[in-house]
Amino acid sequence: MDELVLQRANKEAARRVGLVKSVSCHTRRRAFATHLLEHGYDIRTIQERLGHRDVSTAMIAPQVLNRGGQGVSSPSDHV
Repeated sequence: MDELVLQRANKEAARRVGLVKSVSCHTRRRAFATHLLEHGYDIRTIQERLGHRDVSTAMIAPQVLNRGGQGVSSPSDHV
């Protein structure tokens, strides 16, 4: 797929849902990684889903969470 086609589709999707701020494909990719982490996926799974060769690259995206112990949930938190 041509990169410009993907960028245009991304821009159109953001417009359709009423986003005011510009959202790049990279921003959406980082948000995807952050959501996976928030939902309890381990960093190796996130690395695989993002297609990163090195786990340290995958660890850059979710740095924004930085919640300490409150960022870790127990399975009993979801019952």
